[in-house]
Amino acid sequence: MDQRTRRISSIAGATLAAVVALGGCSSDSDSDSKKKSNASASPAADEKKPDSDASASAPASAADQSTPEGAVAAWVTAVIKQQPKEACLVMAEPAEGSTPAKVGSEETCGDDAPDRKQIDATVKQLGESFTPEPPSADPKVEVAKAPATGDTVKYPADKITVDGQTLEKIILSHSTGVTADQLDIKVHSGKIEDSWYVTNLDFDIG
Repeated sequence: MDQRTRRISSIAGATLAAVVALGGCSSDSDSDSKKKSNASASPAADEKKPDSDASASAPASAADQSTPEGAVAAWVTAVIKQQPKEACLVMAEPAEGSTPAKVGSEETCGDDAPDRKQIDATVKQLGESFTPEPPSADPKVEVAKAPATGDTVKYPADKITVDGQTLEKIILSHSTGVTADQLDIKVHSGKIEDSWYVTNLDFDIG
């Protein structure tokens, strides 16, 4: 298979614009890039530590949107646990020009939302790629702190851990013929008013 790049470029109306499934995807092209090293798992902590430089954890029961790490952790947790509404509620589309920001709400994420079927399908397919082996009923997701650019932060997949495994490693385990140096995944978080949301997902293979 020729080298290719697939990219999810935006999240619109609090839903992912497209779904990329790695299962069965292969690439026989060579890359001169150095293989990314997996980040070590962040220390486990049951208590919230908003001032800690180590990481942020989020339980599936409630999204902590006071920090970008909390928002990303909550989103990844909801995706793995197949909770489309909870994942959608922590997603948003930033304001652009005269277009105001759109954040996940009951109207856009509830059972009767116009895009709910798309949300369900997206979360199902992403969940398959994000779930570690062996899976757990209550996955522990941790997100290492990353430098912010204004009100936006980007988190590479090797800085997000699920039950001690990096998200990069997990996604690679569900793929065929894709190496770490070919995979470039980043979850973006943006601040809207006083809360943080997942605003973009870059998913590149090349």
